[in-house]
Amino acid sequence: MLQELTIDNLAIIKHLTLTFANQMTVLTGETGAGKSIIIDAVGLLAGGRGSQEFIRRGEEKLHLQGQFSIPRDPAFDELLDSLGINHEDEILIISREIHRNGRNTIRVNGELINTTTLRKIGAGLVDIQGQNEHQQLMQPETHLGMLDQFAIKEVGPLRQKYQEQYHAYIKLKAAVNKKQANEQQWAQRLDMLRYQVNEIEEANLKENEEEELVSERDRLEHFQQINNALQLAATTFNDGEQPVLDQVATVMDAINEIAEFDDAYDNLSKALNDAYYALQDVANEASQQLDLLEFDDERLAQIEQRLTTIGDLEHKYGDSLAEVLRYYTKIKKELDGMEEAADSNSDLEERLGVAEKEIRETGRQLSQVRQKAAHELGKKVHQQLKELYMEKAEFEVHFANDSHEQFTPTGIDQVEFYIRTNPGESMGPLAKIASGGELSRVMLALKTIFAQKEGVTSIIFDEVDTGVSGRVAQAIADKIKLIAQHSQVLCITHLPQVAAVAQHHFLIKKSVHDERTTTKVTPLKENQRVEELARMLSGEKITQLTKEHAQELLQMAKQ
Repeated sequence: MLQELTIDNLAIIKHLTLTFANQMTVLTGETGAGKSIIIDAVGLLAGGRGSQEFIRRGEEKLHLQGQFSIPRDPAFDELLDSLGINHEDEILIISREIHRNGRNTIRVNGELINTTTLRKIGAGLVDIQGQNEHQQLMQPETHLGMLDQFAIKEVGPLRQKYQEQYHAYIKLKAAVNKKQANEQQWAQRLDMLRYQVNEIEEANLKENEEEELVSERDRLEHFQQINNALQLAATTFNDGEQPVLDQVATVMDAINEIAEFDDAYDNLSKALNDAYYALQDVANEASQQLDLLEFDDERLAQIEQRLTTIGDLEHKYGDSLAEVLRYYTKIKKELDGMEEAADSNSDLEERLGVAEKEIRETGRQLSQVRQKAAHELGKKVHQQLKELYMEKAEFEVHFANDSHEQFTPTGIDQVEFYIRTNPGESMGPLAKIASGGELSRVMLALKTIFAQKEGVTSIIFDEVDTGVSGRVAQAIADKIKLIAQHSQVLCITHLPQVAAVAQHHFLIKKSVHDERTTTKVTPLKENQRVEELARMLSGEKITQLTKEHAQELLQMAKQ
């Protein structure tokens, strides 16, 4: 349920804060006063498409905020949990800013989200019925969705099963078509991948191998230089008439004897000791490396050959060994997939046949459930239309007769709402036969039926009573009031009969100050409602008789 709405800089509304209650709230006022702007604000908070055109002239951004109580729906709770939105207090605060530079900022309970996510959340909070919904009735392609919505418990599981089978069927069909259309190209690609994978696999490449080989090659190519250097180190430190280590040891002993006479001598002694042992380590390591040193002409040739092999592969498949290995991983995955497909190509057509049989069977089961639901929906709509003074009207969900079953993402059915408004006439498409006022009543009949099923906490009717009057207007008022027993209803209307049945009444007025138009919303008390209903009944000239009529409407609504 929508509890509070704040609007800043939306169209002609500078600033507005409204508090809403449960049951039915009606919004009335002259045409152009800003009633629909309030509905637009709710629509934007429910994920409607935003635009810079909504921003009030002279302002840089618009800001909207709405507080909603969360519907008692486990699926809605799961949605919020999956989005990481805290809802322990069962309240959602949705804020949205639209800037002239195109930036669109949306937060739900402080969490930043995008418009697509907001639309998912809004679908469980608000249902806006208006001229667009009349247009929806005029579009036969939307009728199947309405039928499925009516029988969601029965249709839902079968439709999900069908859609899973449909995706598998389409994937198999695409594979068969691709195979048949591109067999030669496909085979050439397969051969090339096999050759490349085999060539790289035979090389048995290893990470960092090239760097290690280059280092080893450099050692072998510079064997003599390395040998001479190590030999010089070993002999200089340990051999000869005056080995360096012996000379350093003699000096070290002399300095050690004077170390106790001064801190400077002590530091010198310590440094000399460190140097001696470091040189001793160098001499030992040089001797060990000299013992290990060995020249292998054959190994050098092997390394050169290996580096040539790696260089050839890098020339073909990448600028470095790492890139060659990455390329190998990529084509190996593609090859595995193609070989798996190649292994199964022989039975692709057979698998497609099985998938087609399965989807046809599920599609027919789904169609049977829909036809049963369509019959039930037809009876319910007929009863609702009867109460809306279309007692002679007949409504049915028409299924197109197609001898060739076509698989679509929604099933094998093509449905359209048909109606007969007068006896003796033939049934025909709703979009071609119904007038504006009849469309309003059909839409309201459907909404009355759906209201208890949907679980949406707020339903908004935006001038759905266009084109009706008299007793039909009263019947529509009664229907909307009935819907308000199950959901919060916000209703924009020009009909006094509809306005009278509301528990809460807002009057929308616009005024001009300093050449700027602003909108003001006033909650009406009982006597003020009488004045507004009288205006709706007679226009600008309000008489005592119209006031009495308005008072009578309010009393009848209470009864």
